[in-house]
Amino acid sequence: MVNATLHYYYDPLCGWCYGAAPLLAAAANVDGLAITLHAGAMMSGPNRQPVTPQLRQYVMGHDQRIQQLTGQPFGDAYFNGLLLDNQAVFDSTPPTLAILTAEALGLDGLSMLHRLQQAHYVEGQRIAEPAVLQQLAQELGLDDAAFAAEYQRQQGEFAAHVGRSHRDMATHGLSGFPSLLLELNGRLQRLELSPYLGKPDAFAGYLQGLLAGAANLGTDDAPFCTPDGCQ
Repeated sequence: MVNATLHYYYDPLCGWCYGAAPLLAAAANVDGLAITLHAGAMMSGPNRQPVTPQLRQYVMGHDQRIQQLTGQPFGDAYFNGLLLDNQAVFDSTPPTLAILTAEALGLDGLSMLHRLQQAHYVEGQRIAEPAVLQQLAQELGLDDAAFAAEYQRQQGEFAAHVGRSHRDMATHGLSGFPSLLLELNGRLQRLELSPYLGKPDAFAGYLQGLLAGAANLGTDDAPFCTPDGCQ
């Protein structure tokens, strides 16, 4: 039996991570594959930013490219609501804490991440605000009081979690978000997401091929896989 884990380095405010969301959803359905989330705090602390015309111009160029390549929807409430809201702040820390809290309470972290991405990019919600996070957690079935208490506790774990993510990324030459490492029987290999953007079924097949190769041949002889198939 193959011990397989997909390590996902992400940020909830990373547009390309939103573009890759269908790939991660497909990966979650691959038998025998666990997914571990590693947050990078891309827009935390001194990197948090208020919404300004300059920020809107910058992110819209990327978002339009993401939509073109992946088919992921961006809502009018985001483009013409949130990105025009000069009272809003883009801060990775609160939504990341919500994901860590959800995981600590037994909810799949990927489910919380995907709900946050939908709230941000489609619904134009301010996902840096605790009240919004509380509502989203409630939608996913988490108890209000338990979520609030665990969210507060996770604030003390945040820096250590992010520090581990950054050390892992540096060790394995991962330069940005989203990034993936596939762990097969204790051995790690980098995976490229870009060839599969907009092709979740091909990505799932790619992963299945890697797992099958590791099971049948050993990790050293795993098949070479591309969006067009495995050899």
